[in-house]
Amino acid sequence: MSADAGPATERDEARTPSADPVPDADGGSRDGGSGGPWHEDFERSPARKQAREQAREQGADGGETPYGLPGKPLARGPFLFGLVGGLGVLTALALAQMIVASLSTIILVVVAMFLAVGLNPAVEALQRRGLARRGAIAIVFIGVIVAFVLFGLAIVPPVSKQLSEFVDAVPGYITELSNHPTLRQLDADYQILPQIRTFVTATLGPALASGIMGAGLVVLNGVFTTVTLLVLMLYFLGSLHTIKEYLLKLVPASRRARTRAMSEEILGGIGGYVAGNVLISLIAGVLAWIFLSIIGVQYALALALVVALTDLIPLVGATIGAVIVTGVALLDSLPAGIACAIFFVVYQQVENYFVYPRVMKRSVDVTPAVTVIAALFGGALLGIVGALVAIPVAAAIALVIREVVVPRQDRA
Repeated sequence: MSADAGPATERDEARTPSADPVPDADGGSRDGGSGGPWHEDFERSPARKQAREQAREQGADGGETPYGLPGKPLARGPFLFGLVGGLGVLTALALAQMIVASLSTIILVVVAMFLAVGLNPAVEALQRRGLARRGAIAIVFIGVIVAFVLFGLAIVPPVSKQLSEFVDAVPGYITELSNHPTLRQLDADYQILPQIRTFVTATLGPALASGIMGAGLVVLNGVFTTVTLLVLMLYFLGSLHTIKEYLLKLVPASRRARTRAMSEEILGGIGGYVAGNVLISLIAGVLAWIFLSIIGVQYALALALVVALTDLIPLVGATIGAVIVTGVALLDSLPAGIACAIFFVVYQQVENYFVYPRVMKRSVDVTPAVTVIAALFGGALLGIVGALVAIPVAAAIALVIREVVVPRQDRA
């Protein structure tokens, strides 16, 4: 018996196609045609050989292949490309909506981490004096809570007292207005007082009630946000080293030592910036309190706390505090307002040229122009929080550029 009567050999199989070539989406053919290296590997695969063996057996039995030989999987068709692209766009839109919806939470987490990094130098200073880290964190955290409580005790009583005095004085104001001859003549001609009474009862009363409810909700929201911020700050402060070590494990081992050194310098700069900014604000508040007490302005402590709080805001914070305190002093007396304006103008010059450079010389290394630009961009993106965080972020970017980008460009 000749060799042609036996089973087909590999040579015969290669010479005789098992089926008609069917063009695929890539322009090649599923059978028999040349589809490149991928096609050749696919033709030599065990699955393809098994399919050929089954086709030969069915052909020897006189039947036909019911479904034909399997072709290569759908890989680069236009429909699949469009489907994947559309799913990618939808995923990006969903992620953007999630970020926008949770922006307040993201800002809260960033501020808590920023404060934790800023308070970490104080914790480490207590550790160097022999305290355990938990004890040092407890002392620093108690100090922060005491500062919040003192601020509330200094601000809330004067504000509530002023509001109660204004409410008590409203009937007297109305009586004086009703006894004024000009107003009485206008009331006789145009019935002004009944219209005012109708406006107060029908429009102003419900508006004030809703405004009071809204103010109460705002206060509750502020208290909840403050408590959440303090809790997050405590957790971040306690697990700061763990978070840092975990993030360093994501860096390749060959670059881990250098990344560790750079991260330590960045965190040290952020901590120094926060500590220096708080110290400058404390100096401004103490000097303002002493000055306001000397000239006899009412609620000097509360106004000094306003100066210290607004002085934390870069660029414009000191000016905002000075304007607020000067306006309150003007309501008290004209000489006190003029004296406050002169004091704050002189103090801001001293702070900008003497206090700030000496306090910040060991914290952040950023040129004044970059500081201004970073604060402007941060304020435009995230408001006061962005302005506070922008300067240490700019210092971190400058460090990365100096230590990574510039040496790489020098070697190129």
